Amino acid sequence: MAKAAAAGHRVVLVAATRGELGEPVPGVLDEGEELWQRRVIETHRSAEVLGADRVEFLGYEDSGMMGEPTNDNEACFWRADIDEAAERLAAILRDVDADVLTIYDDHGNYGHPDHIQVHRVGKRAAELAGVTGIFEATMNRDAIKRMMEQAQQEGTAEDTFGEDADEIRQDMEGELGEPEENLTHAIDVTEFVGQKRQSMVAHASQISDDSFFMKMPEEVFAAAFGTEWYIEHGHKRLPGAPFGDDLFAGRD
Repeated sequence: MAKAAAAGHRVVLVAATRGELGEPVPGVLDEGEELWQRRVIETHRSAEVLGADRVEFLGYEDSGMMGEPTNDNEACFWRADIDEAAERLAAILRDVDADVLTIYDDHGNYGHPDHIQVHRVGKRAAELAGVTGIFEATMNRDAIKRMMEQAQQEGTAEDTFGEDADEIRQDMEGELGEPEENLTHAIDVTEFVGQKRQSMVAHASQISDDSFFMKMPEEVFAAAFGTEWYIEHGHKRLPGAPFGDDLFAGRD
């Protein structure tokens, strides 16, 4: 987002929910303050750091984690009618004459129901609005494995990945991110990792100073988050072919 904004593109951030059901960092909320109120403020702060021109919320409620009773809430995003939700997003896409839409991969990076719904709704909204540049933001599962293996060999796994190192390693065997062969684009955002880190700091109700994100040394953070990975929807990268390096190529 920061790279796109710096290149002169108009960046618009759309959130499906206000994150009502998250677990806030203890002590972060003011007396009487609701979590959703803080998260709306944090979203705007983070977007400002990244250079986003506009922030929109689709108006659905947080669905909670997969399998929880909150998934049955009729007002939650997981239960939203795809076409109805897609039209809400498509109206924004038409208004800003969007060239590119980024969504989550088909399993929401790690199985979160609202992330999965973003994928479904985003695809349909792009169809309705005539947006052909659809990119699924994901994680390079193989690159993370390589980083973890190297950290293990060097004895720095816990310093790099925190106390959750073992859990992250287990996730690598499951559905976290996508294998490298499925990815089409690798975007170098090394120049903007400082902004990325500050945008994460803005989400103080979600990411504490003690989180492994914030404890990462700068060089480790840059290595972990200096490349962003995408799957161009409807496209397949040939084995051995280079990754695309620009989501806007041919669309300016």
